[in-house]
Amino acid sequence: MPGKGTLAILTGGGDVPGLNPAIRAITIRALRENYRVVGIRRGWAGLVDYSREKGADNSESVQELSEAIVNRAGRTGGTFLHTSRTRPSHLPRQRVPAHLDGYGADINDITPDVLRNLEHIGVDVLVPIGGDDTLSYGKRLHDEGMHVVAIPKTMDNDVYGTDYCIGFSTCVTRTIELTHRLRTSAGSHERFLVIEVFGRYAGFTALLPTMAGAADRCLIPEYAADIEQLTELLTYDRNRNPSKYSVVLVSEGAHLRSHEGMSFESEEMDMFGHRKLGGTGDRIAAALKEYSSRYNKGRRIDVVNQRLGYLVRSGDPDALDSIVPMAYGNLALDLILKKEYGRLVSIHRGVYDSVPITSVTSEKKVVDVKKYYNTDRLRPIYEFDRAPLFIMTSD
Repeated sequence: MPGKGTLAILTGGGDVPGLNPAIRAITIRALRENYRVVGIRRGWAGLVDYSREKGADNSESVQELSEAIVNRAGRTGGTFLHTSRTRPSHLPRQRVPAHLDGYGADINDITPDVLRNLEHIGVDVLVPIGGDDTLSYGKRLHDEGMHVVAIPKTMDNDVYGTDYCIGFSTCVTRTIELTHRLRTSAGSHERFLVIEVFGRYAGFTALLPTMAGAADRCLIPEYAADIEQLTELLTYDRNRNPSKYSVVLVSEGAHLRSHEGMSFESEEMDMFGHRKLGGTGDRIAAALKEYSSRYNKGRRIDVVNQRLGYLVRSGDPDALDSIVPMAYGNLALDLILKKEYGRLVSIHRGVYDSVPITSVTSEKKVVDVKKYYNTDRLRPIYEFDRAPLFIMTSD
C-alpha cells in the first residue's frame, strides 16, 4: 500500500458536467503523491450499503481508482462513480440495509456505521464533491473526526462560501444556447417564450443568461413578481421586436405575489427534506396567456413553454467546467498535504482559495436583489464596477 494512506472520493446529489474532470485531477495528483485512491460509488449510498462482513461483495460501493480509469472518463460529463441523494443521518427504516442491526425507528442516523465503514475501507481522507446537502453531511463527518476536504458542485451556484460551483458555467452556456434555439419557434408564431430553468432558492441560473442577452425578463425565487407586471413588460418587449415575440426565464423556485402556490412542489420528498420542483413555468405560461388580452387590444397571445431540465446538466463540460475542476482537485490535494482538513475549496473574487467547511451550513447563498435585480423591470441591474464575476452576496 502507498505510504501516505488512502484517499476516498465521492460525488453526491445531482450530476453536473465537470465531476469527472475533478475526480481525474484528484486521483492523478494523489497517486503521484503516493496515496492509494478509491471511489465511493453512488454518493453517500455507497457508505450506507457497504458491508463489513467477511467475504462481502462491495464492488457496488467501492472502486479502486487508477490513472487509466480516470483518464477514460475525465473528459466526459456526469460522474462515472454515480450519485444519489442518500442522507445517512436521516435514513428511512425501509432504506436501512438488512445487514445493519439496531435501527428500527422511522428515521435513523446510521453515521456510526458510516464511520466504521470508512475505517474498514482504510480511508484516511475523504473528498466529497457536491452541493450544500452533500457537503452538510461531509461537515457532519468532519465534526465526528473524519479528515474531510470538500469541493463545491451545483448547477444553481448556490453553495455558500464560494463564488463558483462546478457545473454552473455549463448550465449557463447551455441555457443561452437552447434559449436562442427556441427563439425560432417563438418568433415564427409571434408568441411569448417561457423557459423554466434550475434554481430552487437562488436565481443565478435565470439571472446570468438574461444578463447575457438570452431573455428579455427573468423571474427568480428571491423576489415575488406580479403576473400583470410581467405580462405588461413582455407585451411591451414583443411589440418592440420586429419578429413579434419576447422571452422570460423562470427559475423553478420562482413564484408570483398574486398567485399563491405558484411554485409547484410534488408530494415526493427526498432525504434532505426537498420536495421535487417543476411546473412553475407551466403555470406562469398559462397565466400569461390569460392576462395577455388586457395589454394586446383584447386578443390573447399564445405561449411557447419549455422546461430545460436535464438538457443543461447532461453532456460534456464547457471550458470553464473543464478547467475549474482540475484546479479544485489540485487545491484539495494541497490542503491534504498540509493536513488542513475541514476545508471547502473555493473561488473568491476571481482568486482560488479555501474556506472552513462550516461555511456550507452557515448561510444561504442567494441573489442580492437590491444589488443585482431590478424589481420594476424584472431583469438584471447592469452595473458592474467592482462587482464579482459570478454575482453573489458576500464581499
